[in-house]
Amino acid sequence: MRLPTALLLFILFLLPCAALAQGDTRITFLGRQLEKGRDPRARSQAALVLGATEDPEAVTPLCGGLKDPSELVRAAVAKGLGALLEPKGLDCLQAVQGEADATVQAAVAESIKVIKAFQSRRPRFYLSLDALKDKTGSVPAELVKVTQERLRSKLVRRGAQMAPEKESKAAAKGALKKLGVHGYRITAEIQSTDSGGLRLQLLCMTYPEQSLMGQVEVNAAGAPPADLLKALIPRAIEEAAATFEWSSET
Repeated sequence: MRLPTALLLFILFLLPCAALAQGDTRITFLGRQLEKGRDPRARSQAALVLGATEDPEAVTPLCGGLKDPSELVRAAVAKGLGALLEPKGLDCLQAVQGEADATVQAAVAESIKVIKAFQSRRPRFYLSLDALKDKTGSVPAELVKVTQERLRSKLVRRGAQMAPEKESKAAAKGALKKLGVHGYRITAEIQSTDSGGLRLQLLCMTYPEQSLMGQVEVNAAGAPPADLLKALIPRAIEEAAATFEWSSET
């Protein structure tokens, strides 16, 4: 562990507008292309790109695409949902396992297999994640919810197994013993910066003992809040993972 129990402050970067131009508008654009594009090939491409975004917000348009009249598009949608690795996407795929077209049915079955394998993999660490807090008082509630979902998704991709809500200390210790990994608790906050931007702060504690380990902070400015928060999430997680060595085992 680097600098254990220290309070760590990382003012990491000021993202230019150009780097943040692909926020929520990208998901919206691709979703519209998938829903209304005239050419099945264009709709298929939109589905595959949505799957490559690693954004849980892409689940909704992709699930809708499973009803597309084109077998080519439905197969691409199934592959996109498999690439996303989201639990809600698995629900959508399982609902269409009776798909009549053989190619689509194979794509659905393969994506279900991929997501289930991802869910059953051995975790790198065990994590209790508190509800995201908006300390600015100005971030819309829906955006806070979306940011929380993105934060959770990125943490799972990083190797986290999420602890159940209101888990008892005894249950947590039992899970950690079974998994053979370290446990952490993360409290995340959205804060304002002096420059008018946003800060994402992650406070890390041991779990279930809840001894303070430290915090990381990342700042960004120069774009709408949705774009700033989307850009801040992976940066904060990368710093926290390196700082607190989330991949280390017991």
